[in-house]
Amino acid sequence: MALVNPLDPNHDPETRKLAEFFNETLGFCPNSVLTMQHRPAISKAFINLNKAVMANEGRVTSALKRMIAWVSSNATGCRYCQAHAIRAAERYGAEQEQLDNIWEYRTHPAFSEAERAALDFSLVASQVPNAVDAEIKARLHEHWNEGEIVEMLGVISLFGYLNRWNDSMGTSIEEGAVESGEQYLGKHGWEEGKHDGSRY
Repeated sequence: MALVNPLDPNHDPETRKLAEFFNETLGFCPNSVLTMQHRPAISKAFINLNKAVMANEGRVTSALKRMIAWVSSNATGCRYCQAHAIRAAERYGAEQEQLDNIWEYRTHPAFSEAERAALDFSLVASQVPNAVDAEIKARLHEHWNEGEIVEMLGVISLFGYLNRWNDSMGTSIEEGAVESGEQYLGKHGWEEGKHDGSRY
């Protein structure tokens, strides 16, 4: 059971309407949002931020944004967000070869140098202490413009919030996310962990 129980999806009508966004991205409203509804201003602000961050304004594709989210969540160890990010990457058209080899993005030929720079940025920006340096800045600017870099950091920062929220909350993971986690991440040791409801 989570630290705080998620509320019914119909608890706050405004949140429910905004949360329709997640039916496209995940196929369900995440329990994290249903928990945020205990303070509807938070759930509504979060969904609006999520929509703004995930909007495509340049060449950073929806699939790449979700892979950036996965790398960030992997760096922080949030199993819940790892599964959600890989599921959303699949739903937004990430190539099968990339999904199957996400753990090897640095060397696998399915990833371009531009994608590697973006994913490495996600890794170093998610570490504590932060490891963004002149080398990653130079690599990013080889492939991406400043607006696109802002989009990437928006994803990394959004998932920093989600990683803290879901790992601290022990948010119960949804069945669809479990399926995606097991399919793409299970061979590398992914498991539900505290999100299976048995740790609290």
